[in-house]
Amino acid sequence: MPRPAIAASLSAKLLMLTILFVLLAEVLIYTPSIARFRMSYLEERLAAAHIAALSVEAAPDLMVTKELQAKLLAYTGAHVIDLIQPGARVYMLSRPMPPVADAVYDLRNTGMGMQIVDAGHALSLALRAAFGSQRDRVIRVIDRSPNDPAQRVEVTMDERPLIEAMLDFSRRILAVSIAISLIAAVLVYVTLHWLLVRPMRRLTAGVVAFRRDPDGAPPLRPGGRADEIGVAERELAAMQGTVRTALRQRERLAALGTAVAKINHDLRGILSTASLLSERLSESADPEVRRVTPRLVASLDRAVELCSQTLSFTRDGALPLSPAPADLRALVDEVGAEVLATVRPDGDRVAADWVNDIPAGMRATVDAAQLGRALVNLGRNAVQAGAGRVRVAVQAETGTGPAGRLTLTVADDGPGLAPRARENLFQPFAGSARAGGIGLGLAIAREVVRAHGGELRLVESGAAGTVFALDIPQGKAGSGHVDVAGHKSFVSH
Repeated sequence: MPRPAIAASLSAKLLMLTILFVLLAEVLIYTPSIARFRMSYLEERLAAAHIAALSVEAAPDLMVTKELQAKLLAYTGAHVIDLIQPGARVYMLSRPMPPVADAVYDLRNTGMGMQIVDAGHALSLALRAAFGSQRDRVIRVIDRSPNDPAQRVEVTMDERPLIEAMLDFSRRILAVSIAISLIAAVLVYVTLHWLLVRPMRRLTAGVVAFRRDPDGAPPLRPGGRADEIGVAERELAAMQGTVRTALRQRERLAALGTAVAKINHDLRGILSTASLLSERLSESADPEVRRVTPRLVASLDRAVELCSQTLSFTRDGALPLSPAPADLRALVDEVGAEVLATVRPDGDRVAADWVNDIPAGMRATVDAAQLGRALVNLGRNAVQAGAGRVRVAVQAETGTGPAGRLTLTVADDGPGLAPRARENLFQPFAGSARAGGIGLGLAIAREVVRAHGGELRLVESGAAGTVFALDIPQGKAGSGHVDVAGHKSFVSH
């Protein structure tokens, strides 16, 4: 079995999906992480600024020298530090000409959502600055002192060191994420390859080998797994055994059918010759011979019919249809003439009424020859079972668009079907609807209707008679449309 390309294989897809999902998880983790990193950085700057501002309290007259003030501001990385203590006392450190802040961030009431937004905004500014479309900013940060929440610290500082620290943190997170993704992907890949891909390859190879050579392919041996793979292995093994048995039976039945077809062909010729010779007996001078001759001829005709139907059934296979617009009333008239020409077992022709209730001019796109064949089988079954009246009606329904449904009903006033015939109604050689039949008429009629895309069904059967319905869709493949000649519906009563 040729294996798929590496890029299209299940293993490669598993590997890529694993890496993708791990990276996606890392992105979801990174977003709050970078926001928290930014907050921690600012809190450290505020804590350092608080300590630096306390030097003012220790200085004589609350005044520090310019040299010390410059050192403290450089240590904290700030331009201006304001420490507001309870009682509105303010300690202040400032450069000689401090810059004006471009943005103010008050961290006292900032939630996680706003922290994420601020971090994302800072990174976007960094990208814009890298392309020369944004200058470095000066920001003013306000928060309670991390050392003493009763005091407030305000720091004016450059944002560039904060952004560089955030970028460095992002690079570290990216490196860790890639490492975790690769390790997780390899572990998941190996595990899934062992648990899923290898068994699936084995199942696929077994299916392909079985398709190429059902008899020669080695049988699939299920493992002891209790999961879905194990169930699939056991079901596939059982299915292979069932299919092998069915194929062997099909081969035997095909050979038997070929033999029966040859026997039928020879037997039909013999019976036809005997039938021709038996017709001369009707000219015999013996009255008894003339009396039994019609029964002998009828028996030979039935034998010839049995051979013809059996031979036709074994040869047919899939029915080739040639749908074309056909006059349904004319078709049913032709069928009636053929049905009424049927010979009874006693040698006489049937005496029945054939009622054609198809409206004049009604046309449908069907295979007239095959549909007539189905109607002949239904009509013959009825009259040979003792029906004195057979009625054919139609009901046509036009659906939305080109689709519609055509239903032909064949109703008789015969004695109804026997229980055995109902149990095996459409089974060849088993579902005869009349005594002495072989059960091929209904089976062939059903095949004809199904070839049209429809269904043959028994509507009712009782002492009052039997009704069969032929449902044939129109406007679909193999059919066409129903031209009801101005009528929307014809209902059989």
